Order: sequence, then C-alpha cells, then structure tokens
Amino acid sequence: MKKQRRSLSLLGVLCAFFLTALLEPGSAGIPFLPLHQLCRFCDLRLSSCSGAGTCMSNCNITSICLQAFEVCVAIWRKNETGFSIETLCHDPSKPLYGIMLDDSRNATCEMKEKNTTSGMAHVCSCNEEECNDKLLFSPIINKPPDDPLVYVILVSLLPLLVMGIVVVGMLYWYRSYRQRMLNQEWESSMKKRKPKAGGLDCSDACAIMMDDDRSDSSSTHANNLNHNTEPLPIDLDLLVGKGRFAQVYKAKLKQTTSEQFETVAVKIFPDEEYASWKNEKDIFSNTDLRHENILHFLTAEERKLEKQYWLITAFHPRGNLQEYLTRHVISWEELHVLGSSLARGVAHLHSDRLACGRPKVPIVHRDLKSSNILVKNDLTCCLCDFGLALCLDSSLSVDDLANSGQVGTARYMAPEVLEARLNLENIESFKQTDIYSMALVLWEMTSRCEAIGEVKEYEPAYGSKVREHPCVESMKDNVLRDRGRPEIPDTWLRHQGVAVICATIKECWDHDPEARLTAHCVAERISEMEDELDKLSSRSSSAEKIPEELKIPMEVEIPEKEVKITEIQDIIAVDCSVSDKK
Repeated sequence: MKKQRRSLSLLGVLCAFFLTALLEPGSAGIPFLPLHQLCRFCDLRLSSCSGAGTCMSNCNITSICLQAFEVCVAIWRKNETGFSIETLCHDPSKPLYGIMLDDSRNATCEMKEKNTTSGMAHVCSCNEEECNDKLLFSPIINKPPDDPLVYVILVSLLPLLVMGIVVVGMLYWYRSYRQRMLNQEWESSMKKRKPKAGGLDCSDACAIMMDDDRSDSSSTHANNLNHNTEPLPIDLDLLVGKGRFAQVYKAKLKQTTSEQFETVAVKIFPDEEYASWKNEKDIFSNTDLRHENILHFLTAEERKLEKQYWLITAFHPRGNLQEYLTRHVISWEELHVLGSSLARGVAHLHSDRLACGRPKVPIVHRDLKSSNILVKNDLTCCLCDFGLALCLDSSLSVDDLANSGQVGTARYMAPEVLEARLNLENIESFKQTDIYSMALVLWEMTSRCEAIGEVKEYEPAYGSKVREHPCVESMKDNVLRDRGRPEIPDTWLRHQGVAVICATIKECWDHDPEARLTAHCVAERISEMEDELDKLSSRSSSAEKIPEELKIPMEVEIPEKEVKITEIQDIIAVDCSVSDKK
C-alpha cells in the first residue's frame, strides 16, 4: 500500500479520496455490490497461545459471513486452566459480549485488552480475508519513510486533506440530519394513523417491518429452507434448559455444501408430549406472531426414528431472564429496556391487530414467568415457551374455553385462576391473567436494579414465603386468603422512574382483574419515560455526590407513599382508557 501511495499523483489522491467518501452504498452513481467476508469461524477452543507476540488461531474452519458488512473477529481469553481462542463473524455496529468493536477496518488482527461481560479478554477485528487467523499481541510500529520528499508532499496535501474532511463531514451530517427528520415524521404519522373499520391490507413492506431482523442467532435464513420430509442436518451441542414437557439444546445447523454452520436452539419433546409440541407448533406457525419481542421460530420436525418432536428456533446465548437476573445486577436504563420490551411482547401477543392495521387473532400465554422469557444480546426480552398458549379465536365457545383447564405455574397464577373463577363470557379475562403474571416478572426485574438502593440476591416473586415449587393450595393461602403480594419497600420509591414502575406493578397485580392495566397501556407508559431517562440519570448522578448526612429523604414532605407514587405517576401517565379502546 505504501508503494502505491508514493506513485499516485496529487490529482489521483484527491479523486480517490472524494470517490471513496461520496460513493456510499445505495447512493446514485456506480452500483455497490456487497462482498461477503471470508473469516475463520471455530467458536471457542483451547489454545497454546500465551498472549504475547504473534499467534495463530489454529482454526481449520473457514466461513463466509452472512452479511456483507460483517467483519472477522478473534477473542483470546486466559482462565485458571489455560488459554482459549474464539473466532467468528460479527456486525461491528452491534455489541459483542458487551463491547463495541473499534478497529473493524484494520487489515490485521491487532489484539487489544477489553473488559467484556465474560471477564477480561483480548479482542481484535479486521476486514481482510481470513485476517483473524493471525493474532498480533505486540504493537506494530511502522518505520518512517526514508525519502524526505514524502514529508514535503504530506505537508503540501495537509490543507487540502483537512478541507476534504470538512466537506465530507458536512455532507454526512446533512444526510444523517435529513434521514433523522424523515424518520421522526414517519413515526409521528404512524402514531396518528387510526386503522379503518375493515382493517388495512398488510403489504410486503409491512411484513418486512414485522420481521425480527435483530435476532441474536445467525440462523435468520434457516426458516427459508425447504426440507419437506427430510430432517435438517443438525448436531446437538449442549443441553441449556429442561422443563416439564421438553429439553432445550444449543445446536449447529450445518450447510450441506461447506463446513459452515449456524447456531440454533432445538426444543425436543418426547413421544408422550406430542400434544404440547403440536400446540406450540401451531402457535408458532401463525405468521402474525412474528415480532422482535417474540422468539424467532424457524421450523418444526417430527423425528419418528427417535420418537421425538422438535421445534427449531433462534438461539440467544444470554439465556432466560431468571438466569440473567440471578447473575447480574441491572442499571435503571437496563430495567427500562427489559421492562419496555417485555410489555411490548405481551401487547403484541394480546393485540387483535398488527402494526399495519390488519386483523390478528389475540393469543394468551398462560404461563408467563421469568424462566419463559429470553434475554437477547441487546438486553431486550423475547417471549418463549407457548406450550400452554391459547388462541382467542372468536369461534371458540364457552365450553371450549372452560375445557382449557387451570394451567400455568402456581407461583405466577392470578387470583381468579387459583380459585377457578375466570369469566368465560369475556375473552379479555384471559389476557388479564397474563398481566398479573407480567407484574410479578416486573417486580423481579426491579428487585435486581441498582437504582433501588441495597440490592439483595435474586429470588422469584413471593420468595421465601412459599417453597421452591409451591402448589396451588399454598398459593391460595398467600394470594387469596392473605391478599399478599411481593413487598415493595419504601427505599424503592426514592428513584422517580422506579416509583412509576412500582405504581404500574401495583395496578397490574390488582385483585380485581378488570382494574388491571392492559399490556398496551403498560408498554405506552414505560415508553413515555424514555424522554425522562437523561433527567433521571443526571439526578441520580448528582445524588451520589451528596454526602449521606446531607441527603433529605423524599418521604419527609409526603406522609403517605401512595400519594407520592400517584403524584409522580401523573407527570408521565398515559391515558390508558384510550389505549384500551384501541
């Protein structure tokens, strides 16, 4: 590259610079043909590399990245027993193990020490072919050119270079500003749009909007495979979960023409649990279910030789919400993201219309709990495990609804489910049971948020008041006889945002089902707090700098905490009656 730069004339340098800066993908002019990156892809493996000098990954698998903008990545870790190296493809615009890649345009893989979610590690990224095979741990020092003429040329070009950067920066700023304005206009028009009585026809563009383009799994193309009766080439890798009806494995979906594979999750039902498999398959097969906060479904298979039934879905390495809360204390911003995405997922499930206005059959989950909610890499939630879900089709009779049974997990059952007094004449009563369960999950999230003050070890709703797997009768004593709910200490209410979350939780676990909020209302209420995040964060930061003896408790001027919650809630409350009518 240095020899080529020396041979370029002044005019050639300027032309190459401006052509590179202005001809962006998708702009008018020469069409841009994206080329997919070729990288080493061996996931995690042991290595003899000591983290000094130059090492080879010793990965013998070469993979073509799924997207043209993905780059090659290598991660070196040191643990108690030795060293390991992980090689893969990744989108540099998204976080990887909690960090952003800042050297994705390098031609070589220069290792830098980073503090990832899994501990300290050395990470590098580059965009040359198989560049993540050779790992450089020592800094590369380029020798200065010997020819003094180079210095003269560089000094002469410096003013032009600065001017060119300024012009390109202004053009980029203008394009970004214009795109942002267009996005805001589109969002405001979508909020004001009201669906017609007969519903709108969902076009292909609307269907694309509903697609889960941000899935953590690399298997976004797996559901396009037309395998008919032939089973997919899947190798089960690791058992990651076990429930009442099935086991969940991390697995590799192999490509028939190469050694490349895609990571998927496989839920395996034994032969005697065919009914649960069929119900979940039928729920997932409804294309209207697709949403960014619903687990991305790929396909279902009947493995008759093994006497098993499989559901193949996207894989999310962070695991379920219960596991995540057990291992992590979350910030206020993370609580906002987790709670907002959970409410949006339940709202989509319960909705009778898609975002584009086309009618949709509402679905109730009926087993909503923290272990049935997955955490994606961007810390948003997605709902899973629809084995007990029920489609609220208008053709269902009262007898059909009555025969659906008393189902769910006793700890998360609503009062009306515990005493079997659901109003079968109104399908909304089924949605209200999900809202009660969602309130308990929101409480679990809040109990692990650092904004509440002292954070205790994770425990599920009702904690030690009941045993680990309580029966229905035990929950009746706590929920019906004692009218008990998980405790919300006064210290939680000192943070304004948490106080609003707590007020929302109380409204959602109300003993009277009809007094509870809808999922759509909860999603809107939490969304309204987004504009207040910066203000709340700045207040929290200022409070941390004030000595404890100078802090004045907020409760001094307000004798009753209920009044305080109501006053704070009025600041950002959403008119739920309008949302419910929708």
